[in-house]
Amino acid sequence: MSLDKLKLSKPLVTAMNDAGYISAKEIQAKTMSRIIGGQDIIAVGPEGCGKTTTYVLGVLMKLKYSTDEAPKVLILVPDGERVEAVIAEFMLLSKNRDLRIIGLYGTGGMEEEINTLLDGIDIVVATPTRARAVYLKLGLNLNRLQTFIVDDAEVIVKQGMQLPVAELARSAGKVQHLIFTTVVHDKLNLMIDQFMNFPVTIEVEDLGESKAETHALLLYQVPNFKTKINLLNLLLRDDEVFDKVIVFVNSRLTAQKLSNNLHAAKPGAVAVLNPLFFDEEGFDHIDDFKVTPEARVLIVANEGFSGLDLSGIHFMFHFELPEEKETFLSRAVKEGEEEVVAITFATDLELAEVRKIEQSLGKKIEVAALPDDLVIDKSVKVQAVKTRKETEDAPKGGGAYHEKKESNSKSYNYGIGQKAKMTMKKKHG
Repeated sequence: MSLDKLKLSKPLVTAMNDAGYISAKEIQAKTMSRIIGGQDIIAVGPEGCGKTTTYVLGVLMKLKYSTDEAPKVLILVPDGERVEAVIAEFMLLSKNRDLRIIGLYGTGGMEEEINTLLDGIDIVVATPTRARAVYLKLGLNLNRLQTFIVDDAEVIVKQGMQLPVAELARSAGKVQHLIFTTVVHDKLNLMIDQFMNFPVTIEVEDLGESKAETHALLLYQVPNFKTKINLLNLLLRDDEVFDKVIVFVNSRLTAQKLSNNLHAAKPGAVAVLNPLFFDEEGFDHIDDFKVTPEARVLIVANEGFSGLDLSGIHFMFHFELPEEKETFLSRAVKEGEEEVVAITFATDLELAEVRKIEQSLGKKIEVAALPDDLVIDKSVKVQAVKTRKETEDAPKGGGAYHEKKESNSKSYNYGIGQKAKMTMKKKHG
């Protein structure tokens, strides 16, 4: 789409062209008029889809020259690196404009920051904890705030900074709220529900044109670690289908913990590759697991085990997502004719990593419904949250309601079997 379609000012279009932007991104086309119009928005899209540039353009379009001391825009990001990146984007697109902007992310004394704020500022880019600390020192005046932005919101939630975000938003009163994130989940909704009412949710996928040829990939979305254990035990009951299984975790300590919590019908059925303690059931080499008839489940820690020979293993579980997405991709991409089913367990906080993997693969991972007889651990209570979808009428009453996307509301259950059994038939056929 042409930049002209965004209806930006001529100086902004010139600045975009000078910066190398020759066309509008999908997320900009879908959100810009709403941002300029003052709507509350939750914008969802993968890394690199243009979320930061979108709100920078929106702010620069709306921000009028002022000599007020109090800031008009507060932007919250996860860390100092992101603070600097956002400020750099403002500087890139606001040439020939006297823009007063400050970054708050340090951990030391804040006297200099407060003095700069008192001299007068237009835009504050900050980490939630630092912004809250300065606010409590009466250095950050939110009385004239017009726009409250949270970028990389899913990372902020993962880092546990929901409280300062919500406190600052409530202190700002009636302002426009813009949330930018790679994924929406219950924990994120619980944060934004404290200060947003019926925001419009706009989502872009931007998966790319090239699609990798992969094994059969399935995704189970679960609330917490204990429910992952319950789910794995439930699926592994079917020893006819799951006769040889690799389960990947991130550390040897987690491998040990998981091995102690899996139900083994026979001695030696569950083992760890290179166990943490010498008296645990385990193997030093994956080939030993393959040729041991009674061994059904091998738990492998991602740390220190790259390039394993997985030939002959037709089922693998990613109990935890690897810290490096390339590790997952190396196992997911199909090589040869061997049929493999790769099953992933992900909590809300891991969904952002799933989206990055999907972007690299160029396709979505199929979501499987949780089995009806799965025991859901209730140690973390999740409340229903309300939000309004862009394409639907706003529901009656207060709060916000966020409905699952159709792609995330599957009614089938592959876990106990159809796809797995079909794969087994191919293997033995």
